[in-house]
Amino acid sequence: MPIIPQTDIGPAQELDLALVIADLSGYTALTESHGALEASGIVLRFERLVMASLEPGVALVNSIGDDVLCAGADTLAVVRSALRLHDAVAREPQFPHIRAGIHRGPVVVREGRYFGAPINLTARIADHATGGQILCTAAIASAVAPLLEIESRRIGERHFKNVRDPVAVFELARSDERRSGSAIDPVCRMQVATERAAASLEYDGRRFWFCSRQCAQAFAAMPRVRHLLDGSPG
Repeated sequence: MPIIPQTDIGPAQELDLALVIADLSGYTALTESHGALEASGIVLRFERLVMASLEPGVALVNSIGDDVLCAGADTLAVVRSALRLHDAVAREPQFPHIRAGIHRGPVVVREGRYFGAPINLTARIADHATGGQILCTAAIASAVAPLLEIESRRIGERHFKNVRDPVAVFELARSDERRSGSAIDPVCRMQVATERAAASLEYDGRRFWFCSRQCAQAFAAMPRVRHLLDGSPG
């Protein structure tokens, strides 16, 4: 294998940046339920929503599958971009929730690629989030503390793979955020406006809403569900 001379590798630049990694919650389940063709369209819609949500100074620096990495020097601009993306996704019909992680730290930028431990931690925090949730580190929570329109709530310390020390994790949300009027399809994990759901079923004392009759039928066909719905053997 030929050795690439060091002179052939572009110069490195170290920057202190705020980072946000976001992806679509339940994307694997969505792909299995609706197929790769529809899932690919949702990813492309997601990337367009990301680009439309970015504030000046915040850039989309990488995307792999349904994961996106955005970065900027202004912490508050990155946070506001993440919240705008959250709101845009919530308004999008027949679309999964997102989950996101935000952190800040020194990264190396070389030939358009980003390297460094802060990226790994940001990814771990994003993976820890649930659908519709934006999590962040203490540095980000401190930066938004003076803002009345954004709240940060400490959810505790967490241990992450390949991160030596426990990390204090916070949840970010708009102060006036309301989550009523929407539900998660239990089959494909897509968010559904309850008043426009294609179908709904009551099971085990709870009501579930579905994006399509296909998902409702798949849910009803599950052995335990079928047993309670029609009394057939479970």
